[in-house]
Amino acid sequence: VQFVESGGGVVQRGGSLRLSCAASESTIFRCMGWFRQAPGKDREGVAAISRAGGTMYPDSVKGRFTISKDNSKKTLYLQMNSLKPEDTAKYYCAAAAPFVNCGLGDDRPFRDWGQGTQVTVSS
Repeated sequence: VQFVESGGGVVQRGGSLRLSCAASESTIFRCMGWFRQAPGKDREGVAAISRAGGTMYPDSVKGRFTISKDNSKKTLYLQMNSLKPEDTAKYYCAAAAPFVNCGLGDDRPFRDWGQGTQVTVSS
C-alpha cells in the first residue's frame, strides 16, 4: 500500500492542524499510526488506531491529538490541537501488515510508510 500525506504547514502556538493520509488500497484490516521525527531526535509514535478502532497516545499529546480513520475514503487523519513548538517535526503515517497488532512502543510492526509532511509550530 502507498500513502499520500497532506495537511502539514506552519502554525502558531496554540493553533490546530489536521493531517490526512490517503491510502492506495483499503486499510480496513490494518492497525495504523502516526509518527514524528524532529532533527536530531528519535522517531516517536504519537497516535495509533487498532483494527477495532481503539486508539493510543503517548502522554505528550494525549488530550490534544486525535487519530481517526475513514475506511470508506481509505484515509487516516490526525487532528492536532493546542500545538506547541515542541510538536515541530516531520509527521509520517504508517500501517502494519493486515491482521498484525501494533502499538506505539515498537515501530517494527509498521510495514508501510508515507513520505511525511512537515509541521512547524512557531512561538
